[in-house]
Amino acid sequence: MFLFDSDVLIDFLRGAEPVAKRVAFELEHANVAVSAVTAFELTAGAVSVRQRAAVETLLEATPIVPVSADVAMLAGKIFRELKAAGQEIGMADCLIGATCVAQRLLLVTRNRKHFERIPGIKLTIMAADGRL
Repeated sequence: MFLFDSDVLIDFLRGAEPVAKRVAFELEHANVAVSAVTAFELTAGAVSVRQRAAVETLLEATPIVPVSADVAMLAGKIFRELKAAGQEIGMADCLIGATCVAQRLLLVTRNRKHFERIPGIKLTIMAADGRL
């Protein structure tokens, strides 16, 4: 199963081609979900009425993977270890990454820089041309 990161879904919501076309295809044809953290980020960032409606429509049609206690503890461990190594990433990315590791999901993102630091994560980078 794919777990789509916020950056990819923001491109989709903005209609940024060709990424938006690829995301639309994957949402329609693949086993796709979003993290509860991504749902939060998208909802919080939707300012206009049109943006809120688009985000609500997307999230109603896409399974949302909750942050369990196990995921929260794994994310805390990841955050602590990366910080100690001088490679700290944000709390949200730690939670999203931990969700992928714990649930054995493939993260689709455009943010290689942060997520490749997470041990055990499986990720694929969506290129600007929409390729995975």
